[in-house]
Amino acid sequence: MKMTTGLLLLGNGVALSLLFVTAYLTRATLRRFLAATIAGLTVSFLMAGVDALARDLGWWRYPGSTTPYAPVLMYLAAGLWYGAGVALIVWRVTRRFGRRGLAAFLGIAGILGPARDYAGAAVTGVIVFAPGIVPLLADALCWIAGMAAIQGLMRLIAGPARGDRLARTSPAASVARA
Repeated sequence: MKMTTGLLLLGNGVALSLLFVTAYLTRATLRRFLAATIAGLTVSFLMAGVDALARDLGWWRYPGSTTPYAPVLMYLAAGLWYGAGVALIVWRVTRRFGRRGLAAFLGIAGILGPARDYAGAAVTGVIVFAPGIVPLLADALCWIAGMAAIQGLMRLIAGPARGDRLARTSPAASVARA
């Protein structure tokens, strides 16, 4: 399947819509929304360098692209949804479950991210993975490191999840305030 500009723009529209719905449902403040968007887009565009390196190492490539990385509009869509939108969901998980919740999410991302990539590759052919375990492990590491970097940037820009005004407090603290 060839990724046309129209299809990529449609994907970006869907990603942007999902981001706004997620921001609404997670009750993200403007600061948290902007932090997630900046972090998601930053890490997504840094992944273009990772994709170029992966191509040079023979791990994966984008056959429809004339560059060593995917079309730029793919990184924009990924930054809006997988970066910013998912980051807001993880922010809520981290607020509720702390570091254990973040660690669980990163583990899940390391499994589901490559599964999504390989399934998408099989269906669309937009990306072609080399055979073997090394490309799979590299893809998993990219998902884990990318999602961790997004959460780190969000924390740097908007502060810790538990410090947010919507953070839950312990029952003892609630009783003490009453």
